[in-house]
Parts: sequence; C-alpha cells; structure tokens
Amino acid sequence: LSYHVQSDYFVALQWVDLFVEALEQDGTLRRAARKDLIAAMRRDPASTHPAAVLLFNKGFQALQCYRLAHWLWTRGRRALALYVQSMVSAHFGVDIHPAARVGSGVLIDHATGIVIGETATVGDDVSLLHNVTLGGTGKVGGDRHPKVGRGVLVGAGATVLGNITVGDCARIAPGSVVLKPVPSFTVVTGVPAKPVGKVVLELGSALPSEEMQHSLDNIEAFELSGIDGAGL
Repeated sequence: LSYHVQSDYFVALQWVDLFVEALEQDGTLRRAARKDLIAAMRRDPASTHPAAVLLFNKGFQALQCYRLAHWLWTRGRRALALYVQSMVSAHFGVDIHPAARVGSGVLIDHATGIVIGETATVGDDVSLLHNVTLGGTGKVGGDRHPKVGRGVLVGAGATVLGNITVGDCARIAPGSVVLKPVPSFTVVTGVPAKPVGKVVLELGSALPSEEMQHSLDNIEAFELSGIDGAGL
C-alpha cells in the first residue's frame, strides 16, 4: 500500500511508518482489515487466495488506505488525511472522504468510480459494486450524505443522494438513482428508484451483501395493497 500511494513528496518508507503507527495505536484497524479480507474471499469468486486480495485487489487496498486517512482525520491530522484521499483517488479511482464512516467486513468489488461523501455512513458487511456514488445534493454544508445500514447490497452504477437512510439488508439494483429513504429488506430499482419487492435470501446467509444476487427474479413482490413506491 505504501508503494501505491508514494510520491516525490512522501516516499514509501514514510508511508510504512505511518501505517505502522496507526496499526499499533488502533486495534480496530487490524480487525477491520481482517473482516474486509474475509468479505472479499467469501463474496468475490475471483478472489482465490488471501494473498491475491492483499496484493492485487484495489477495492481492498483503497479501503485500507481510507482507514488510514480516517484515522488521521479523527486525530486532527486533516491535511495529511486529505493528501491520502487524493493519492488513493489518483491511483485506485476510488474517492472516499476521510471523514466518512465505513464499517468492517465491507466489499468494494472492482472499485473503479466509487465515491463516498464526507458525512456518509456505510454499515458493517456492506457490498458496493463499481461506479457507486453516495453523494449529497445542493451546496449547503452539514449532514448531507446517505446512511447505509448493515448488510446492504448496492449494485453497479447506483447513485444514492442526500441525507437519507438505506435500511439494513436492503438491495439497490444496478443503475438506480435513490433520492428517498429505503426501508430495511426492501429491493429498489429505477430512476428515480422505487420499491419492487422484499429481499428473499436463498442461500441462508441472512444478508443480501453476502449473496451478491442482483437479479430481480428472486424477490418477493409486494401485495397489491397500495404499496407502489409512493413511500420513496
């Protein structure tokens, strides 16, 4: 990781010292990295060995660099945290603001084009596919980004905008634009996104993020009782 983010201004050995300092002072970073590694092995069939994830999986690598940047941010070293963010964005094509809060056991699959804003929250055991945006609306400051619950699966190219909540174990179909809150265990799709059914877990994982199923075939359709997406 130090090699990837090094530059003429901050060489690899300096990054090594910084990573070691963070890992020694904050045990949660080690635990989160282990859970992220397990998530990649369990959910991505292309991940055939933990060493390959460590060396070549840019989603995993970018996430660990974000964790360093967040550690710096929470300790008042914000200029350096923003520098880490800029290097990660340039090298991996992943832009996660260091103030964002990201849980453990997170999979960022393929990773290219991921954007997570300053006040966004991503819960534990979430899976994000490439080109996902968790962004704000307008130009007013403050709490303006999405709050994504545990076990959520966000498909490729999906956009979630504003200070809205995506409930635990929800599923956002690829290419959707979500502008309103999503209830737990609900599948949404479309532009703008509307609910089309409830999550059905076929593999016994209890988490959509574990199953990685993006098809709309395996959902429980809403009964015709007035639930037509008006709540979104």
